[in-house]
Formats: sequence, C-alpha cells, structure tokens
Amino acid sequence: MGRTADAIAEGVAIATSAARLAVKNRILVSTIAHDESFNVDAYVTDAREAILALAKEAEEAAEMTTRLRKRAHGRYSDPRGTHDYRDRDVRNLRRRAKQSAGVAQRLRAFADDLNELRALVEQAREAAWADVATNLERRLQVEGMRPDQDPDYEVMREARMQALRLVDLQELASDARAKRKREAAAAKKEEAAVAKDARSARKQK
Repeated sequence: MGRTADAIAEGVAIATSAARLAVKNRILVSTIAHDESFNVDAYVTDAREAILALAKEAEEAAEMTTRLRKRAHGRYSDPRGTHDYRDRDVRNLRRRAKQSAGVAQRLRAFADDLNELRALVEQAREAAWADVATNLERRLQVEGMRPDQDPDYEVMREARMQALRLVDLQELASDARAKRKREAAAAKKEEAAVAKDARSARKQK
C-alpha cells in the first residue's frame, strides 16, 4: 500500500509540475508578448484545463494497462517484445493501473479545488518572474562584464586574437600601405611643383 501511495504522490507531483510550467509559459506570453496585466483568477482556468488534461492522460494510461493485464492473464510463453506481457507480469500491471487511476483521481480533485488552483498560478507567476529576472541579470552581466568575471574569457580571448591577427591587423596594414602611397604621390607632386618653379625662375633671369 505504501509503495502505491508513494507512486501516486510522485505522479501527482510530476503532473502538477507540468501544469505549473504550462501556466508559467502562458503568463510569460500574456504579460510580455501581449502586455497584459497579471491577475491570478485570469489563469485559474488555464491551470484547471492543464490539470484535467493530465488527469485524462492518467485515466487513459490506467485503461491501457488494464487491457494489457487482461491480455497477459494465462499466457506463459516467452514474450516477443517489451510490451508483450505474460502472466508473470499481471501483478505489476495491476499495480501500475491502480497507480495511474489514483493519480487521475487526485488530479480531478485538485482541479475542483479553487485554492489549490490559485496556489499553482501563484507558483507559476513566481517561476515566470524568476525566468525574467535571470534573463535580465544574464544580459547585464554580459554587457557590463569585466574580463575576470567572464568564465569564457580565456577561450573567447584566443578567438578574438585570431580575428585581430587575420582581419583587423591586415586591414590596418592595408591602410598603412595606402597611406604611404598617398604620401609618396603627394611628395612627388610637390617635388615636381618645386622643380617647375625653379625652371620658371631661371628662364626669367
């Protein structure tokens, strides 16, 4: 009895966690993407629908396991696959069906409890805010991070140095060569102008 109760409790915990995640995502979409105000009661329906959907899944699992148990009863040959059950599996299948049915029953009771639903919505809201806060903190850390705070600094430093060597330094060298050519051309032009002035002066004499 204790083993079954523990399995049911674990199943309910997993299901409510999944429902909480669904509501959290709904809150994030509504409040951030659609700029809607948060209201607990507005999400109670979402929470109830998520819980009832999971309850239905548990009921279907219980029905399927019961069919498998009935099919396995009295069969003693070697199984041909993972889900090809035999009479020796009947006890385990009965326990699994009972556990799934227990989870479904607990979830339907949860869906009828407004206080439980409101508490789940509040938990989903806290989880949504935690996600937003974490993303903001990560962004601020990236934008204002010093080298000694960046865990990937050494790895990225090598990549940045390679980019500097392969791209930036080559561009600087190219710019320097172009500058020298411009300066040389200007110097030649100036020399030519001086020589021309000198010739003109000699002719005037």
